[in-house]
Amino acid sequence: MTDSEALNARFALPGHLRFAAGPGGLTVAEIANAAGTARIALHGAHVLAFQPRGARPLLWLSGKSWFAADKPIRGGIPLCWPWFGAHPADPALPAHGFARISPWQVLETQALSDSLTRLRLGLSDTAASRRQWDHAFAASLEVTVGAELTVALTMRNPGAAPYTITAALHTYFAVSDVTQVRVLGFDRCPSIDTVGGARTPGVQTGPVTVHAETDIIFSACPDEAQIEDPAWNRRIRIRKAGSLSAVVWNPWIAKAKRMPDFGDDEYPGMICVETTNAPGDARTVPPGGEHRLQAILSVEPLG
Repeated sequence: MTDSEALNARFALPGHLRFAAGPGGLTVAEIANAAGTARIALHGAHVLAFQPRGARPLLWLSGKSWFAADKPIRGGIPLCWPWFGAHPADPALPAHGFARISPWQVLETQALSDSLTRLRLGLSDTAASRRQWDHAFAASLEVTVGAELTVALTMRNPGAAPYTITAALHTYFAVSDVTQVRVLGFDRCPSIDTVGGARTPGVQTGPVTVHAETDIIFSACPDEAQIEDPAWNRRIRIRKAGSLSAVVWNPWIAKAKRMPDFGDDEYPGMICVETTNAPGDARTVPPGGEHRLQAILSVEPLG
């Protein structure tokens, strides 16, 4: 019996959810209900795709992405945990943590209604994770698919000592042309421009637009962000919880060419608006406690 067959025997939901072999042989949960469709790889608990019925896909996935058990996937919604960016003390450890390159387990599937389906995946500490981050943990990712997509990363601490994390739902959104879209929701928020490692502080004025390599960390921004895309006549809404920070990122021309898992000409079709606990918004989880980082993604016509 294959992994997908075994999972389908336990967790498939007829008319809602099934498991299949995806790109590179990675096991993927395929969700389709009356309101939307999604695909989630168990490798990294990685949301690969989401599309409300009658709408364009919301998420972008690189055609050059690796799909391998020891590498991250480029696009969709990678999970950055238990650290975001380079490890603060050991740059030899994997960028953005080990969660996005770890195999997650299926914990639960639910058909909540004809138009709402939920998948819950789990990850806990192992000898291998302890060598990188010496803490007991129980993480879960809950993905709820309907007309909108809800992704919630819950980080529990079953150990005897507190731990501190940084994290991100590193969401890649599909856009018509990155130079023509506007990202709203960060006006007057403190910012750090990290392009080239400069870490230049500032304050955002008006919408964020992209006309060069962009990598900006925003703080004190607990509210909704929006992506306005006139050519596709749509507004993407990004509501969140458990986050006071965010990142807007596009690699532009030169960096795209340096990235082996990113097509040279793909940068105009995507923008990352990331729901984060970035450095400065780190969270300490006490023994027996938890922290929940959540993003709710929806789309509507521009009006």
